[in-house]
Amino acid sequence: MTTDSDEPTLTIDELAARAGVTVRTIRFYSGRGLLPPPVLGPRRVGRYGQEHLARLALIEEMQLRGMTLAAIERHLRQLPPDLTPHDLAIHRAVVASWAPDTVESLSRRELERRAGRPLAEEDVRRLAAMNVVEADGDCFRVDSGLLRLGVELLDVPLSQETILAARTVLTEHARTAARELSKLLRDAVAERDTRDVRSLSALMHPLVVQALLTTFQRSLKEELREWLDTAGREGPRGADPRGTQEPPSG
Repeated sequence: MTTDSDEPTLTIDELAARAGVTVRTIRFYSGRGLLPPPVLGPRRVGRYGQEHLARLALIEEMQLRGMTLAAIERHLRQLPPDLTPHDLAIHRAVVASWAPDTVESLSRRELERRAGRPLAEEDVRRLAAMNVVEADGDCFRVDSGLLRLGVELLDVPLSQETILAARTVLTEHARTAARELSKLLRDAVAERDTRDVRSLSALMHPLVVQALLTTFQRSLKEELREWLDTAGREGPRGADPRGTQEPPSG
């Protein structure tokens, strides 16, 4: 199990089950320095936390993009050593952004292996509502680029309607930003040779993706901070701000 404080409370078996890998794989990655050592608990039992889960997810994402183990090792060595699980999730989002639109046909067993957890029928219905999976006879057509995100959303305490509405907002604004940025780039290279345009496009793609993610992340932090500050000043709805209830009239 894990706690809200992200303390390392997973055994190696629990970590393997949550990440959808084997214990042998975790030990192999640890031996190569891809994972930080566990925290030793009572009886010197290793305990793992959210950082280990986030790093395993990042490694899996890079493998899906065709990176070799040696390339993954070099990539991880270049990352700052103090990245939080949230930072690693943002980094994984950047890696995942390079994925082509990939739809695979998977058995239920393989779908659960990729998800890293058993999936109840309600889970599958929710993933289908998010357009992550689609039943296809005895198999499922799966959008590999969205599967990890969809599985993580299963544990978010929001209604299906709210998640779908949020997706619509993100999609619409992302398309608007992409359209405006594309127009700016087209205007900037209108007079250049075709080869120069392609070279510039390849160079700008990762920069634009990183800029969008960073800008959105900071904007979201500011919005949430304002929301929490306002909620803190107002107190619970319906409560007397002085901490006492008004006596009933009459």
